[in-house]
Amino acid sequence: MSIKVMLADDHKMIREGLRQLLELDENIEIISEAENGRECLEKIYECRPDVVLLDINMPGLDGLKTLPKIRKLYEDIKVIMLTIHKEMDYIVNAVENGCHGYVLKDSGVAVLKNAIYETYSGKIYIEPDLLVELNKNLAIKDKNESKLQTLTKREMQILKLISEGLFNKEIGNRLNISERTVKNHIASIFKKIGVADRTQAAVFAIKNGVVDIK
Repeated sequence: MSIKVMLADDHKMIREGLRQLLELDENIEIISEAENGRECLEKIYECRPDVVLLDINMPGLDGLKTLPKIRKLYEDIKVIMLTIHKEMDYIVNAVENGCHGYVLKDSGVAVLKNAIYETYSGKIYIEPDLLVELNKNLAIKDKNESKLQTLTKREMQILKLISEGLFNKEIGNRLNISERTVKNHIASIFKKIGVADRTQAAVFAIKNGVVDIK
């Protein structure tokens, strides 16, 4: 029985090249193609592939927005991100949203076929060159989440306001507390999350999802 694969990439030449290379393997069958996230979701509904090769940079609905929709609707379909992005932010995002594999476009076809076989069999496949750094980043994120859990509700409020650029007096007025109380809370926040100043606190808050960058 062949593995049914769908290609989702906005570049036709890449899709055609992948089709030719992958179909040299008699156990892999390319059953559908899509050039953006919305078309990908429509085609998945129609053909139900075993594995989706999903590009990140696509017009309209990109790969990182398409991924969680696929995972929510089709728990049995494996999704491999096939992309140019080596940056950890992209990889961590993809992993946290449930991708089964992450492969770079400059990898050899043998790597991609291995990822297809591995994910189809129920395993997770991350390129070995990326795996060590990914594990480090996930460990740091877990550690930072633990730090955030030590903050009180009031301290979380103040951390958000620091990240918005408010000074102590402004924070006090906003929360109806004294400036001295604000200073005490800030000292506690800095100690708990391991930072030395307001800028580092704001960066920590943004990186760990306490506030969003508008």
